[in-house]
Amino acid sequence: MCAALVCTTGMTWAQAAAPAAAASSPSSPAKKALVKRVLQLQQPGIEAIARGLVEQPAFGIQQQVSRSLQSVPEDKREAVGKAAFAEVRKFVEDVSPILKKKAVELAPTTLGPLLEERFSEDELKQLANWLDSSVSKKYQELGGEMQRAITETLVRDSRSVVEPKLRALEDSLMKRLGVSDKPAAGARAPTPTPSK
Repeated sequence: MCAALVCTTGMTWAQAAAPAAAASSPSSPAKKALVKRVLQLQQPGIEAIARGLVEQPAFGIQQQVSRSLQSVPEDKREAVGKAAFAEVRKFVEDVSPILKKKAVELAPTTLGPLLEERFSEDELKQLANWLDSSVSKKYQELGGEMQRAITETLVRDSRSVVEPKLRALEDSLMKRLGVSDKPAAGARAPTPTPSK
């Protein structure tokens, strides 16, 4: 999780930091090699950021589909829902590899200058050694499980407070926009969980 945070922050700041890095004194070959090593060790985190960029809008689409399914005749609802969610999964499966590849290609020119500017050669050695350590790898492997655990608990424990506010917001926006999005009969479809 920490590694992903470092990558996320780095990618956000990369555009602003790149000109500053270019203006600083040139790096030694040893420092450039350490930056390359750090980026290689961070590749799973960089790829996770790219996948998140695909999954976030896909999850929003899944939520909209769940709400819209209420207007589909009940005898067709399950089949339509399965087909729609399969299309969303296919989108994620098709687009994720493209963004992952592009993120890895961009890392040396976006994150590399940031690392060269902000870390000394000694700090880069320490960082690379930490990232390559068994403790760091074990912690990073646990990241997805920790994220799921906190997400599931947070959703479960806050659902009774958040859902009524979300429904009120949706109703208010629908009224403001003059759109009727109420289900014809029955309760709302359950909100799907995002794919892994």
